[in-house]
Amino acid sequence: MVSLEQAVAAPFATRQLADLGARIIKIERPGGGDFARRYDESVHGQSSYFVWLNRSKESLTLDLKKPAGKAVLDEPLADADVLVQNLAPGAAARLGIDAASLAERYPRLIPGYGADGPLAGRKA
Repeated sequence: MVSLEQAVAAPFATRQLADLGARIIKIERPGGGDFARRYDESVHGQSSYFVWLNRSKESLTLDLKKPAGKAVLDEPLADADVLVQNLAPGAAARLGIDAASLAERYPRLIPGYGADGPLAGRKA
């Protein structure tokens, strides 16, 4: 499973799956990654909240705004069954990693969080 996640909702969902044995590859942005890492420094310099939500996951830093970052993302996506993302509304489409774009390249990939529905455009 590949996850582009931060804060609470997606990290909690994928943490549950990791606890059940799923391999989670968390993609983080350069320059600090998931902002939850910096909530405090209780666990060896990292946030206790971040450690609790992201235990058992692998982490990979990629700049998905650059072609090289997108090229590296292709490798884990090619082997993944599921993609979970909680990017801001429209961000996945701008990056070319929305469900429709990925379905063309990875027909077996299941997008874990939908981009449509009655609350799709709602901001947190």
